[in-house]
Amino acid sequence: MDSASSQQSIIALDGWLQSPAGAYVRAWEQQCLDQLTADIFGYNALQIGLPQIDALAASRMPNKWRAATRTSSAAQLALSADSRQIAVALDFADLPFASHSLDLVVMPHVLEFAAEPHQVLREVERVLIPEGQLIICGFNPASLWGARQALGRAFRSPYLPAAGEFISMPRMKDWLKLLNLGVSRSHFGCYAPPCRSARWLERFAFLERAGQRGWPYLGAVYMVHAIKRVKGGTIIGPAWSRRTAGAPQAVPATNRK
Repeated sequence: MDSASSQQSIIALDGWLQSPAGAYVRAWEQQCLDQLTADIFGYNALQIGLPQIDALAASRMPNKWRAATRTSSAAQLALSADSRQIAVALDFADLPFASHSLDLVVMPHVLEFAAEPHQVLREVERVLIPEGQLIICGFNPASLWGARQALGRAFRSPYLPAAGEFISMPRMKDWLKLLNLGVSRSHFGCYAPPCRSARWLERFAFLERAGQRGWPYLGAVYMVHAIKRVKGGTIIGPAWSRRTAGAPQAVPATNRK
């Protein structure tokens, strides 16, 4: 997938998120992100992609950024025009932040629509401080939605945006492990069948609790919470307590290490 195709895929996802199924996903992810980020402490947090979700709404960090590409629409940027500072990047594989400057990065549905997902992950690892934390949201191919998507592609009637390359949880954990990003927790949600109407999605609401108890790994959406580990290092107390508070400084790409 090239950069142009990646941008078109993200636009397709933006439209899908306005559908009843998209609203269902956004509601679950917003609730889960609020629970996770409220207890993560530090100074500098960054949300990459998906402005339809305020991934840092519950975060208590003083500096909160939202990364936007230079091709982001005015409507997308308007959604970010609240308390968030906008960090403009050519693409998400080249973030305008110094190395080891961020305490938390949240990426909702970025890697599955990225032209170079491995490079995006490497860039995130670069900007995270030691013991910095990363949260990734993705669609689960091992679910009813994943099966419906595979069938839809065969008949040219996909349920989710067709260009997304959905990444399984085991594969995602392998990618993170290669970058010394150890998975701390994982969460699954959205157990309703792949319905297109709000009425039918509401009828299957009872499956949320049943799915968590009976088939927890088959939710349509997952969330991975990882921590950047540094081999040979010893962290005493919170990593951010030894740094001066303040927003990370942007540096030219040629000067990054």
